[in-house]
Amino acid sequence: MKIMAIDYGDAHTGIAISDRTLTLTGCSTVITAYRPDIVIAEVQKLIAEHGVTELVLGHPLNMDGTRGPRAEKAEGFAEMLRTATSLPVTLWDERRTTIAAHNILMTNGKNARQRKKTVDAVAASLMLEGYLTFRKKQL
Repeated sequence: MKIMAIDYGDAHTGIAISDRTLTLTGCSTVITAYRPDIVIAEVQKLIAEHGVTELVLGHPLNMDGTRGPRAEKAEGFAEMLRTATSLPVTLWDERRTTIAAHNILMTNGKNARQRKKTVDAVAASLMLEGYLTFRKKQL
């Protein structure tokens, strides 16, 4: 059993996949694609390759917790993922994960160009970490 976190974006989608113990991020990558069908095809490849059984999709709520256009877009993408993969998809509040990812990369000496290449994967890893911690507390 593995869980995949997805930080869906217009051009870059961050992916993080847990290890089998559901403790750590075992793999992370970025899918560069503008069309949702291409993103879904790449996600399906990763699901098959890594044995993923559950998806967690970033839900970009507004800072006050309300839903805006970005959240609605994520909700639509979640439905497409459910249909394409037949896996459960959990929407996960992703507020501030991209900011935290930029800060982590900047602290580690990455310039803006270097951060751009990996920030979405780091954001997905942070989402996955939060979700895994939440799951452990529920058990």
